[in-house]
Amino acid sequence: MTELVEPRASELERFWSAVRTRILELPERVPEAWAFGATADHAGELLALVLSGTKTGTASALWDIEADGETVPEVGQLSIILDGQERPRAVIETTAVDIVPFAEVTVEHAWSEGEGDRTLEAWREIHERFWRERGRRGFAVDMPVVCERFELIYPISHADEVLSS
Repeated sequence: MTELVEPRASELERFWSAVRTRILELPERVPEAWAFGATADHAGELLALVLSGTKTGTASALWDIEADGETVPEVGQLSIILDGQERPRAVIETTAVDIVPFAEVTVEHAWSEGEGDRTLEAWREIHERFWRERGRRGFAVDMPVVCERFELIYPISHADEVLSS
């Protein structure tokens, strides 16, 4: 598995320009670009779930957000989602953000993430393993988890039409 790297700024600008030709009310400033997961393979798998409409939520450890000097997502925030090769492929808009202890993540949120069999039990297993292996401060049952819900506002197929012409 390959670790993700940063995409080129010009590629993001070109992608955002293409998106804005279809959705005129979007701001001029290019939003933050990132990939789901921590590896190229995982990014591609999770992006496919977003594009199919299965994945409408994600979770981050608040500890990791703070350690990386990032900010908690906000409702209305736009993000460019990258594939496993660091190419921009979609745009999402954050629709809800809740910070809860790991043990209090809801069945509804687990379902929204679209992974495994979409149960809370599967969500807990997947995320505990992820944070134990990759979390800045590891894992704890009471660790704060940022549960983000989002809407896909621009899928890959529209951008490809413009970028390939």
